[in-house]
Amino acid sequence: MSVAAKRSPKKATAPDPDVLLAWYDRHRRVLPWRAGKGERTDPYRVWLSEIMLQQTTVKAVAPYYARFLARFPTVEALAAAPLGEVLKLWAGLGYYARARNLHACAIAVAERHGGRFPDSEAALRTLPGIGAYTAAAIAAIAFDRRASPVDGNIERVIARAFAVEDELPGAKPAIRALAERLTPDRRAGDFAQAMMDLGATICTPKSPACVLCPWRESCAASALGHPENFPRKPAKKTGILRKGAAFLTLRADGHLLVRQRAAKGLLGGMTEVPTTEWAKDFDAATALDAAPLKAAWQRLPGVVTHTFTHFPLELTVYRAKVPRATKAPRGTHWLALDEVAGAALPNLMRKVIAHAIEI
Repeated sequence: MSVAAKRSPKKATAPDPDVLLAWYDRHRRVLPWRAGKGERTDPYRVWLSEIMLQQTTVKAVAPYYARFLARFPTVEALAAAPLGEVLKLWAGLGYYARARNLHACAIAVAERHGGRFPDSEAALRTLPGIGAYTAAAIAAIAFDRRASPVDGNIERVIARAFAVEDELPGAKPAIRALAERLTPDRRAGDFAQAMMDLGATICTPKSPACVLCPWRESCAASALGHPENFPRKPAKKTGILRKGAAFLTLRADGHLLVRQRAAKGLLGGMTEVPTTEWAKDFDAATALDAAPLKAAWQRLPGVVTHTFTHFPLELTVYRAKVPRATKAPRGTHWLALDEVAGAALPNLMRKVIAHAIEI
């Protein structure tokens, strides 16, 4: 790691944790999963929110969190629920491996720990779906252990405060080390949340409100005059476009044909309409060879587009209407149209259904 050298002595002072904590006491965000002043922190709520917030915004998570907490008020209630019900409530939030790990973790906490989350980073990391960041976040926020979680917001704050010149992801170890150095012995949980709030509200990716920042006087990137240039990032790579076909079969009594994806892998365990393989060399001329049953298939105009983390996708949609007596082929089943809203369908499949129904 290298730190910019051209700074005045006044700007060289390391950020003061107490200054940030004082700011946090005045400006802390009110969040559904965050304990209020004087309230006891619930580890279950902290864990649930941290899993949901991975690669997802607070705005998107809030309604899902409320529904989960209403249906599963305790980790034991979540552990006792079937995975299918968990996936239904998660549908639309994306990154579905998180939902499967969420359920597995709840079972582990209930069975191995009597429904109580362990309070150390090491013990937390033995649980399904809990990595270094999540373990540190739970340890700090729920148990006030001296731990240093580094999410995207904290990463940005630290990279700017010290003007870390190395590009991500190579700079991550240095940024974590700097965060650990700053973490105070007391109020470690509040300090972690203060840095999260600072990154989310002041030290934003674009147009940071530096004039309002409690660490402005000690921020190396601010002293350089271009905080938006930090953290340094390599040019973004776009995955190779994949294509495929989706087959929407409508039965005369208002049901559509669906199947469940394999438990592991992309969209694992979720419900989908049958599709071909998704490939960069997809051959549309042979698409109907993969149709789930024989019918008068109609190719619909346009395509459904979706972007996953590593690749964009285009699906051509075929639609067919079949008699009420049509049996579902092996590995598929019929889903009533009025049950679609509550089914464990990922956003991609909801796009496919909407495209086929609207045309």
